[in-house]
Amino acid sequence: MSVRPARGTPWWIALSWLPALLLRPRGPRLLAVLVAAAVSAFFRDPERHPRGDGVLAAADGRIREVAQREDGRWFVSQYLGLYNVHVSRMPLSGVVTRRDHIPGAKKLAFSDDAVANERMEWAVATEWGELGLTQFSGAAARRIIPYVGVGAQVERGMRIGLIRFGSRVDLLLPHGFVPVVTVGDRPRGGRDVVAVQG
Repeated sequence: MSVRPARGTPWWIALSWLPALLLRPRGPRLLAVLVAAAVSAFFRDPERHPRGDGVLAAADGRIREVAQREDGRWFVSQYLGLYNVHVSRMPLSGVVTRRDHIPGAKKLAFSDDAVANERMEWAVATEWGELGLTQFSGAAARRIIPYVGVGAQVERGMRIGLIRFGSRVDLLLPHGFVPVVTVGDRPRGGRDVVAVQG
C-alpha cells in the first residue's frame, strides 16, 4: 500500500512527529509515535484498481443507507470513520457539469442530521445519465478539498478530492443502475462495485 500523503494534506501534519523525535523516555516516545502514525495514516492515499464493471464506491467506509427514490433512481450513502481512507474517487467516467460548495453545520456524519453539514455537491454527465455525488464534512471535518472542477473529463476510479477527518459520501445513481451493496457492507473507494445495470 502506498504511504504517500493525499493531495491536500495539511502541512502541519509533519509537526505531529516532533514529539516522537524529541521525547527521550521510552513510554512517552512510543505514545507520540503511535499518535503521529495514526494522524499520518488518516491522510494516506493508496493506489486502487477497479474490480469489475459498474458504479464504483466513491469512498471507503460503511454503507449506511440504500434506498430507491420516487423517480426510480437509487441512492447509496456511505459513512467514513476516522480510520478510513478519505480520498474520494469518481464512480463512473463522465464530465463534471456542476460542483457546488455549500456551507453548513458540523453534525455527526453518520446521523440523519448530517444532510445540513458543509458539503460539496457534484453532478457528472455520464453515458448512462446524470450521476450525483455529495461529499459531507462531519463533526471533526473542517474542509473538503476538490481536485477537479466543472468541465473536467473524469475517469472511473479517478481521485476527485479529499475530505479532512470524519465524513460521509452519498451517491444518486443514473437511471438503470441497481445497488449490489446492503447496509453494513464496507466497499473500498475506486476498487469495489456498488451498483450495476439492472
